[in-house]
Amino acid sequence: MNRLVVIVSLCFCLISYAALGETAVFKAGAALRVVTPYPLLPVSGGVGAPRPVNEKKGDLFARALVFEKGEVRVAIVGVDFLGWPSVLCDRVRAKVPGIPSENILIGATHTHSAPDSYGFPDMHGGTGADLEYLDWVCGEIAAAVNEAADNLEPASLKIAVREAQGKIAYNYYAPQLYDPRCGVVQPVAKTGPNAGKPIATIVNYAIHPEVLGSDVLSPDLCGPLYDRIASRGGGMALFMNSAQGGMVTADNRRPDGEDARTWDECVRIGELLADEALRIIADAPPQDDPTLYSAARIVDFPVKSKLLRGVLKHSALGNAVGEDAMLPAQLNLVNLGTAQMLTIPGEALPNIGYYLKRNMPTKHSFLLGLTNEAFGYILTRVDWNSFKRYDYITRTCMGEMTGEILIESLLALVAECPSPDGPK
Repeated sequence: MNRLVVIVSLCFCLISYAALGETAVFKAGAALRVVTPYPLLPVSGGVGAPRPVNEKKGDLFARALVFEKGEVRVAIVGVDFLGWPSVLCDRVRAKVPGIPSENILIGATHTHSAPDSYGFPDMHGGTGADLEYLDWVCGEIAAAVNEAADNLEPASLKIAVREAQGKIAYNYYAPQLYDPRCGVVQPVAKTGPNAGKPIATIVNYAIHPEVLGSDVLSPDLCGPLYDRIASRGGGMALFMNSAQGGMVTADNRRPDGEDARTWDECVRIGELLADEALRIIADAPPQDDPTLYSAARIVDFPVKSKLLRGVLKHSALGNAVGEDAMLPAQLNLVNLGTAQMLTIPGEALPNIGYYLKRNMPTKHSFLLGLTNEAFGYILTRVDWNSFKRYDYITRTCMGEMTGEILIESLLALVAECPSPDGPK
């Protein structure tokens, strides 16, 4: 009888361990939605009235990639807009029941050729933004996330970070002051008819997609990047911007010193960045059992800028800025295999990006810019209002201490959370 009890107990333990192993399988799933408005809407490249357009080059997208391991689920979402403020992020999260809201990271590509997503106020107390359209886009983003979660399948993971080569980006204020590193994440299907093929490819790189400007509706260089990666077997492409503030922009300079503002130039830069991302990830070793960890905190940023305070106060979106002019923003840390990702709620200058990466405990450091919030540039205290070249980005920065608050808060998250897999 005792031997039978032991055998039954052992069988129960084996079944329990098998179930535990099954629930702890790393999975990934991807989905997208086209969010191009029909008929076309005016587009916005910043504060002010949107400009009417009568043509488009490519479609605007919401692209979602969901990761799961055990009870942890994380969604990384990219949308083709100038920014996607937290009030809209929260609308999306409310429509996604299968993922904790704090684990849904929504970043804007920062195209300057999409409809106003901020509800910028006009001079008459109204707005040029189409609020019904923005609400519809929130629903489409949520639908993409929900479908990506439904598409979850066992996967391995490839991760690499290296310099992207070629004429892609430069800093308009100081040509060499930008980060040429491109981070790439590629979940690869383990089972089924697509076994061994990438499910998706995340490209994390610092650049303003503003080749075309506000004369046409377009994802700008991101569109050709999406198409190139898909056509070369990289699965669904997802572009997440990085520390591209002040002013890391597309290198569309011609030999005569003028900018080439053409779709052909968007194609050249987008395809080159896509090719570099695929080159960088090509030889990365697969991680068969990567960890997945996510942490979030809400940080209040004081809004000292008169311009941004006015935008927030009078925006048609009903932003969450309080009477004390504090803007709460969600910051995230995600460990994904050997990668560690930090979110930046705006456009951080490159020196902030370099400093954060230097203090992250991995060679595979990712900064997801314009994610979870997207109000203004983020400068360090020593740069804020210090010299004439930075007049504009100072006026469009929330305040003198914005960079310090961001750095302190993110590095506190890094210190409090476990490190990603592997040595630095």
